[in-house]
Amino acid sequence: MSAPDHTPTMARTGIWQRLEPHLPLILVPLLAGLGLVAIPSPTSWLTLTVSGLAMGMMIFIMASGMTLVFGLMDVINFGHGAFISVGAFVGISILLALGSMTGTPSLWLNLAAVLLAILGAALATAALGLAFEKVIVEPVYGAHLKQILVTMGGLIIVEQLILVLWGPDEIFFTRPEALKGAVTFAGAAIEKYRLVAVGFGLALFLAMRWILRSTKIGLIVRAGVENGEMVEALGYRLRLVFVGVFVAGSALAGLGGVMWGLYQEVITAHMGADLMVLIFIVVIIGGLGSVEGCFIGALLVGLMQNYIAFLQPKLALISNIGLMVAILMWRPQGMMPVVKAK
Repeated sequence: MSAPDHTPTMARTGIWQRLEPHLPLILVPLLAGLGLVAIPSPTSWLTLTVSGLAMGMMIFIMASGMTLVFGLMDVINFGHGAFISVGAFVGISILLALGSMTGTPSLWLNLAAVLLAILGAALATAALGLAFEKVIVEPVYGAHLKQILVTMGGLIIVEQLILVLWGPDEIFFTRPEALKGAVTFAGAAIEKYRLVAVGFGLALFLAMRWILRSTKIGLIVRAGVENGEMVEALGYRLRLVFVGVFVAGSALAGLGGVMWGLYQEVITAHMGADLMVLIFIVVIIGGLGSVEGCFIGALLVGLMQNYIAFLQPKLALISNIGLMVAILMWRPQGMMPVVKAK
């Protein structure tokens, strides 16, 4: 008797193996579609979707540096929230000092003021990140428990320094004049600032993706994530790459802190620590070292938070925990992990 023909089964298996890595790409539109079905009003759905995308973009900016630090350096940095808080206070202080630019209805002057605030915050947190890596992180490379303890201690110290420099009170402020209010689209009121946040976050994601995929430093970073020993054997100083990634991640955290402060219109010394839960969820479900996974994870978190808060407010606090559990049951290493060579 001839052997059974398993060609169709093998073909289906081959197609599944090719499609399966790309399944995370459909999760964001799938969640948006489910939200459209669950939310009775299309205008409410559109408002919530834009709000969720804006929230997700800002979380991505703050989490993207951390996922690279995790993936490349194998460092668990609980002090990442400190850079968010410092960036927010530095950036908002610059905005308050530029009252003549933010008080005018000119969109270009307002955006210029915001860009100056973002640049100042990024530079300040980059410098803080360099010192943080040298003094706190470098002595505990390879020791995860010590990393958790010392970086958490660093977070507490930085928070106390913020209280010394800016005082113990929350700082309330208003957005620049041209970014206040909302625009109407298809009957839905959409805040202007959230549209700016979506555009800025998307542009930053595309820039990071281009740097990591199309430049020499990006190729070194990606290779270092997958096989650091081989990169060093080729003559590259991976230690300097480590420092550069940590500094860049700190700058991104500060940048995200400014944008989150403008989103909430209030900043506190502990705001970074409060955001760390969402950031860790995004990093974990996205996959360590993956900017694309971090991007998708952040959008899922933002949309889930807004949809559930509208449909079932009491479940909003645990909705993203449920999302993380569901994704990790499907893919224990995250949606798009960068796996290191053994």
